[in-house]
Amino acid sequence: MTSSPQIDALPIGYISSFASSSFHEQLLDRLHDGVYFVDRERRIQYWNKGAELLTGYSSSEVVGKYCFDNLLLHVDGAGRALCLEGCPLAATIQDGECREAEIFLRHKLGHRLPVSLRAAPIMDANGLIIGAVEIFSDVTVKRNIERRVGELENIAFLDPLTGVKSRRYIELKVKQAIEETSQFNRAAGLLMIDVDHFKRVNDTYGHQVGDSVLRAICQTINANLRLGDILGRWGGEEFLLIVRDVNRASLAAVAEKCRMLVAASAIPVRGQHLRVTISVGATLMAADDSDQSVINRTDELMYFSKSSGRNRVTLG
Repeated sequence: MTSSPQIDALPIGYISSFASSSFHEQLLDRLHDGVYFVDRERRIQYWNKGAELLTGYSSSEVVGKYCFDNLLLHVDGAGRALCLEGCPLAATIQDGECREAEIFLRHKLGHRLPVSLRAAPIMDANGLIIGAVEIFSDVTVKRNIERRVGELENIAFLDPLTGVKSRRYIELKVKQAIEETSQFNRAAGLLMIDVDHFKRVNDTYGHQVGDSVLRAICQTINANLRLGDILGRWGGEEFLLIVRDVNRASLAAVAEKCRMLVAASAIPVRGQHLRVTISVGATLMAADDSDQSVINRTDELMYFSKSSGRNRVTLG
C-alpha cells in the first residue's frame, strides 16, 4: 500500500488544471489512494481511479453528486453517520483547517472498508475557500500486516506448551529490567519458580498429565500477576517471573502469593484432584547485576527453598 501525500490548502489554479489536463488526470489515476474534490456546496467535481477501485463507484456515478447524498455512508468507530453529522470535508470548508481521520466507508458491493482520510481546503487566488480535497487510503493491508507481525512475534516469543513467554524473550526482558534499574533507578525483582517433585508426577501419571500440570500452574500465576509483570518458561519445570516497581516487602508478597495460589490449586486427573507445590527463589535486581548474576542468584535461592522442605519462598 502506498502512503498518501501530505496535503495543505491548494490554490484553485492547481485544481482546475486537473479538469483540463490529461497529464494530471493520468498522474492522479496512478495513485492507489482515492482522491476527490468538492466545491463549496460539497458537490463532487473530480473522482480518480483510486477512488473507483476503493469504493466500487465509477467517476460517472459520483461526479456531480453531493457528498452529503451519503453515497458511501461514511461512519466513524462509534457508528456516527459522518456525511450527515461531523463531515471532515464540511468542517474543512468552514474553517480552512486540514484534517485527518480513520473512518469506514461502504463499498458499492455492501461491505465496510476501513480507510484513513486527509482533507484540505481549496482556495482561489484571493485566498478564499471554494472547496476541499480529500485523499483516502485502504488501511486493511496495513492492519493485516500488523496482525501478522503480532502473530509472528507470538510464535517467536511464546512457549508453545504453556503459552507464557519463551526463554529467549524472558532473557531479553531480564536484561532490559537491569538496564532500567541502572539508568532510571526503577526497581525490579526476579523470581525463579520450580515445580516440586515434578519427575514423580511424570513417572506416576505420564507426561501428558505433567504437561497439564505445567499449563495449570502458568495459568494460575499469569491470571494473578500485576500489569507489567512477565512470566516466562526457563526450561523443563522452571519459570522466571519479572516483577516491576517493587521493594523487598512487596517482592516477598508477590512470591508468597504465587506459592499460595499454586498450593491451593488442584488439577483433575482420572477422577481425582492432583495437588502440586512450587519452590521459589526471589531477589531484587541491583544496578551492577548482569542478567547471568541475577538469574544465578535466584536459582541458588530457589534450591535453598527445595532443600529446606519445598513449597516455600526464599528471599535474598
